[in-house]
Amino acid sequence: MKTVLVTIASPPERPRWLRAPAPVGKNYRELKDLIGRLRLHTVCESAACPNVGECWNQRTATFMILGNVCTRRCGFCAVEKGAPLPVDYDEPHRVAEAVAAMGLRFAVITSVNRDDRKDGGAELFALTIRAVRERVPGCGVETLVPDFQGSHAAMETVMAARPDVLNHNTETVPRLYRQVRVGARYERSLDMLAYVKESRPNTPTKSGLMLGLGETLDEVRAVMRDLRSAQVDILTLGQYLRPSPKHLPILRYVPVEDFAALKREACDLGFRHVESGPLVRSSYHAADAVT
Repeated sequence: MKTVLVTIASPPERPRWLRAPAPVGKNYRELKDLIGRLRLHTVCESAACPNVGECWNQRTATFMILGNVCTRRCGFCAVEKGAPLPVDYDEPHRVAEAVAAMGLRFAVITSVNRDDRKDGGAELFALTIRAVRERVPGCGVETLVPDFQGSHAAMETVMAARPDVLNHNTETVPRLYRQVRVGARYERSLDMLAYVKESRPNTPTKSGLMLGLGETLDEVRAVMRDLRSAQVDILTLGQYLRPSPKHLPILRYVPVEDFAALKREACDLGFRHVESGPLVRSSYHAADAVT
């Protein structure tokens, strides 16, 4: 069945219960100043995350390495697209400095897609993990990685640095990939997650989906089963929120009851930790999954 995520119908009305705290407060301002001073990027700001106020006031952030310009043009993402920035080999040390300044015991590191590089940026992930561990011994690290164009060698570069959690998002259901994840393949993402579990069976793996782009609940359930077949341990499910009129439309606001039901079903499938709710994002309450 052909699916095109374009509609001339009026968008669904945003539910009153779907509201996030405004990004204000002392910790928020201090963290914003720190990120600016160290010339770092966060997915919190670059991807217009609705939880930036909550998370930054709790002194948590997801650092985005390898610049803030992505080589792919996914229709759901607010990160800038275009020619990639030069690789900054001092960036891992500045991330580590920020982790120390924030007093973090658990850090999340992600990146833009870097299809211009043979290893997809895996080297910088490994350098950043090691820099954080050297600067803040005992700090846990979750890496939210791209698909590295299916390169097991690139994934091995990351895994050799021993992240505490390896996260790679499937984002949506297979039927919608051509519209939602331009340049990605569902089977490739599953393969990369399965490879990690085969090569490092003791490392927790994680994946997440956005809902509201036109998928059915049965399709979501099928993806959950596929993820468990790949031995993925941790699952996040959240509502897609359109960053701007230029991005893919929201076709449905998923009721909180559906999120709760999917969480129960995911737990029954064997996921050891599930975050499921309208404002959940892939790094939301990340430390809770491993503590």
